[in-house]
Amino acid sequence: MKRLVTVASAAFSLTSCASSSPLADHSNVIFFKPSIVTTDSVHNIHVSYDSDVFAGDVRIVYGTCDMTGAHQMHHEVGSTSLRRSVRPERFVWVVPKDAADGGCLHAYSGSSLIGRSAPVTVKQNLRKREDISAIADASGPWFDGVAYMQSKQNNASFVTQAKSKKIAIVGGGMSGLLTSLLLDSVGIHDWHITESSQRIGGRIRTKYLNGTSPEDYQYQEMGPMRFPVSTKYADTNETLDIQDHKMVFQLGATLNKMNGNKSDIAVNFIPWIQSSPNVPADSNGYRLPNGRIPSAAQIKANSSLVLPAAQFSDPEAAELAEEKLTAFENVTQEKLRNISSNIYQAHKKAIADGMFQWSEAAYLKYYLNMSADVVDYVAGSGSNGPIWVYDNVYFGATTWRTIDKGLESLPRAFYPLVKDKLTLGRKIDGLVHNEETGKVSVTWRNNPLDMEPESEDYDYAVVAVPFSKVRLWNLPKYSSLLSRAISTMNYEQSCKIALHYKTRFWEHLDPPIIGGCGATDIPGLGSVCYPSYKINSSLPGVILASYASGTPARSLAALSTADHVGMMQRAMIEVHGEIAAEQFTGSYERQCWELDEHQAGAWCDPLVGQQDLYLPAYYKTEFNTIFIGEHTSYTHAWIFSALDSAVRGTAQLLLDMGLVDEAKEVVDTWMGRWIHI
Repeated sequence: MKRLVTVASAAFSLTSCASSSPLADHSNVIFFKPSIVTTDSVHNIHVSYDSDVFAGDVRIVYGTCDMTGAHQMHHEVGSTSLRRSVRPERFVWVVPKDAADGGCLHAYSGSSLIGRSAPVTVKQNLRKREDISAIADASGPWFDGVAYMQSKQNNASFVTQAKSKKIAIVGGGMSGLLTSLLLDSVGIHDWHITESSQRIGGRIRTKYLNGTSPEDYQYQEMGPMRFPVSTKYADTNETLDIQDHKMVFQLGATLNKMNGNKSDIAVNFIPWIQSSPNVPADSNGYRLPNGRIPSAAQIKANSSLVLPAAQFSDPEAAELAEEKLTAFENVTQEKLRNISSNIYQAHKKAIADGMFQWSEAAYLKYYLNMSADVVDYVAGSGSNGPIWVYDNVYFGATTWRTIDKGLESLPRAFYPLVKDKLTLGRKIDGLVHNEETGKVSVTWRNNPLDMEPESEDYDYAVVAVPFSKVRLWNLPKYSSLLSRAISTMNYEQSCKIALHYKTRFWEHLDPPIIGGCGATDIPGLGSVCYPSYKINSSLPGVILASYASGTPARSLAALSTADHVGMMQRAMIEVHGEIAAEQFTGSYERQCWELDEHQAGAWCDPLVGQQDLYLPAYYKTEFNTIFIGEHTSYTHAWIFSALDSAVRGTAQLLLDMGLVDEAKEVVDTWMGRWIHI
């Protein structure tokens, strides 16, 4: 009798079991592995066959090794039909919590036993898991593979699919790009990225001004700019790494290795200066004798440099409202440390504390019954986002990194890896699911006036496009929850202006400005940021003269480019003096994300109720479609959010295909400790 054909499973180091015992009068024997499993988890059963003759229905069950019939089983694993030409090499086993140690897997054809494994060691899973009522629990693990597979409740999820499935990746931003890398890493190579623009990278948007190249260091980031690394806490004098953003650094190292460490496409992280003492500050209209705006350090040393604000009509009520709001938010150092260490557990705690049920304005008005005037003064009546303070941790970081030569280095490093499976400039406008074939088609129009679209069929579509664009597509009849998420998810707006100067004059002012970001009282300016690279060099330089978000960004976006640039150049003269006029080259870049035809918004900004309501919708594959992107993550607007969603989406796809081993490999390799499989 043959022994088990070993199938390597390096991700879990599962050992091969011995061959099944001889079964009298049965030459068509099925052999099994693994020999070690864990309760409350999902495993692949690897099988081989003693004969190619048998064909028919097969039922696999788990029970004691001496059971005499399937009726004595502990539980059924699944059933399928074997044909001479179709013999799956793997099945999926969702091991229940109460599975007993030392049992065997049994294969039955009708009442005949045609295969039995050696005894299986069943280890108890000591991990405490929340009860899952549907696909996943937004307050528990971000994605629970066990609950996901249990919820499928169909036999198709029992048999693994071939790795030759054809996968559409719609969107060439960071989530789509990482998905391609993850699929390749587990042997799925028939994928294709379709991107609407003429470049990859999504909202990464480094602009190299005045016709320069990355090596000239004349750039600014019109999208994401930097990554928080660690925070030093004054109360304990300890420094904690911010765990979630480490995935960005892991990606950089992985791309460098895959590209053979080629210097022209290397991803090298360098320090970023987030805070600097001499950046301009909000003085509420006060100007120094030389006409310039006071710096943050000057205001800190002399508070009289800030003009008093207009007196509010009811200062005592405003003070009480601020005290009550501060007490409810309870932003303690311990809470911030917990977010740094594990943002998923912190998210669960925030839900339990009611943070997602209130905006600041709603809490003051409807819970504390404050007057509308007080609410508007303290919180802003237009503030409709939940009280979720993860950004406090990120912006409170004391150590930061950025990427040398611009964040564009990331898509630049990806390009050699995807260029042969990439279509640029194709604007997808719909998805169509074929009930008969099970395929999903992506559609587009080469001519916008064409009534009939072009299309291509795929087995699965991984959609890495923001809902601000997807909501305009023709789509299958998704569930009510997912449909509402697509059509109503709120997006924030932002505008940036970068201005180019002959020298880095700001580093030679009195006092000098060395990196950092500041904010002023100049209408529409928002923040102004200075480059953290090539400090005190003789090179020309670029200032991020304005970074505005929210309602002001919408007003700025309505300006003509000339008016917007002129407004911010005048602001630079007000901040730095006439030298800003003398040094301006006239070169600029402008990016207003609401007007970007490929994005239609800067980042996802859920309204109260949207975050915890919609998250479970993304954990369910509907019509062979999986949605990823920062809008499907716990956090928003950070590159980590996009990468995070790609790991979840890829694991979800692999589980749909029954490729549990590969899903676990992706999770274990890419810091997916929050995913349970």
